[in-house]
Amino acid sequence: MEMPTKIEQENNRKSWFRPRIVDSLQGYNRHFFLKDLGAGLTVGVVALPLAMAFAIASGLKPEAGLFTAIIAGLLISVLGGSRVQIGGPAGAFIVIVYGILERYGLANLILATAMSGVMLFAMGFFKAGTLIRFIPISVVIGFTNGIAVLIGVSQIKEFLGLKVVAMPADFFGILSTLFKALHTINWEATALALACLGVIVVWQFGIPSLAHRFAWIKRLMLVPGSIVALVLATLCVSLLQMPVETIGSRFGGIPSALPGLVWPDFSWGSARFLFIPATTLALLGAIESLLCARVADGMTDERHDPNQELMAQGIANFVTPFFGGMPATGTIARTVTNIKSGAHSPIAGAVHALTLLLVVLLAAPLAQDIPLAAMAAILMFVAWNMGEWREFLHLRQYRLPYRATLLAVFFLTVVFDLTVAVEVGLVAACITFIYRISSLSRSETVPLADYPELNGTGVAGYRLYGALFFGAVKLIEEIQDNLPDRVLVLDLKNVIYIDSSGADTLSDLARACTKSGVRLLLCGLIHQPLDITQRCGLVGRVGAKCLFPDLASGMGAAAR
Repeated sequence: MEMPTKIEQENNRKSWFRPRIVDSLQGYNRHFFLKDLGAGLTVGVVALPLAMAFAIASGLKPEAGLFTAIIAGLLISVLGGSRVQIGGPAGAFIVIVYGILERYGLANLILATAMSGVMLFAMGFFKAGTLIRFIPISVVIGFTNGIAVLIGVSQIKEFLGLKVVAMPADFFGILSTLFKALHTINWEATALALACLGVIVVWQFGIPSLAHRFAWIKRLMLVPGSIVALVLATLCVSLLQMPVETIGSRFGGIPSALPGLVWPDFSWGSARFLFIPATTLALLGAIESLLCARVADGMTDERHDPNQELMAQGIANFVTPFFGGMPATGTIARTVTNIKSGAHSPIAGAVHALTLLLVVLLAAPLAQDIPLAAMAAILMFVAWNMGEWREFLHLRQYRLPYRATLLAVFFLTVVFDLTVAVEVGLVAACITFIYRISSLSRSETVPLADYPELNGTGVAGYRLYGALFFGAVKLIEEIQDNLPDRVLVLDLKNVIYIDSSGADTLSDLARACTKSGVRLLLCGLIHQPLDITQRCGLVGRVGAKCLFPDLASGMGAAAR
């Protein structure tokens, strides 16, 4: 089969809804399928403990995570704009989902997730995918580290086996509750959790150092450390009858079939009430999925379609909650595993979802004895890997605005709310950006010594640099306060952008010049600055005779 050219592929992707799988299957063969099959099976094994752990930590039953990984994972892979991205439940949603459950209940969580799906689809449909890239890295690192801390703190209860009836959603409430319950620590659960954490750490960092010496160790590493820890912990609990909480004792196990459609009662009042939580889910889902896709692009030398990815995320988040699922997004750990396992197309993501479906249908009873302490250990390790902790050590290398934004978003995420943190971070980043751009915009006086014929003739000239926008209009105002007697020459050749405020200020300057009997000459207007000055009427006000291609021409005209 003849492969399409890059131009044909690019033209195909310009259609408003074109999943990447359509292009990936062109020229698809048995070799690619075997690679996708192996990668999908590997990712399915990796996703199994994580999906259940994320659901339990969010206050849901473990099957909610599995159903999400199956349904949302399949939809995101088949409909998405990335060739290798894996979708499913993510640690970033734990804090938000837990808070929605505590405040509004399960029915409203379904509604909030579906609303976020609609928002995500709308973002993709209206081509807003590229806008997510404008979120500063300081904001992303701040809330990512903050979420990692909250995930780790939320797992202390299960890690220590504490007896807590109800865990609050706020940070200080969690710490207070944990402190009051310390006397109920279950030493067996704590020892089991520590052992599981040790196994995962050794499997992640210790075993690879031996892989180059022993081939069988390299093959052994294909099994994720979380699965090894989970199996060993389950065997210990089952064989030794350890007095620790398990999935069976807490939730009664997991069902061996997919759930039917659940349609909760909807009301306009609930929808309005849940608008902010739904917006938070949508924004976080968009950021996580597109950041994950960018990581995948760097590893595969391909470029994803952000708008198609958002539409796929929207469909998945609209459908999944009605079948017992939770919010879903792109997941970095599983996507990286998928790439390193040799995935070629979205078929690998579909195989991952079908693998989890087979586990639910055939091996659900085996989950009865999985200890919650082992799940907590897995999430502790996930939280540690999730955070960009080295960024705190490198803060001194950056300027104060970057440091202040990152730390503010981090502390606000931990102490208050993710939505508040992101809002404050974006406002701080915008103010910093405006200040920096305005500081780059400057004006300088044209030395009349270069034009001796103009000395003492009431002529003044200024060169303007940078962007003439609302944050830099003071430059024009200062010129207006010091008008010459006869002619004012403005060199705008180095002005790259003029916004409506800048154009309005220039118009005010033109009116002030007319009122004072000063002739205004504009030099070097090109591209966007010329366009906006024409549209706002400034060019017509000063007249074509007062427009010059460069400063030399303008100063020559001023001498006449």
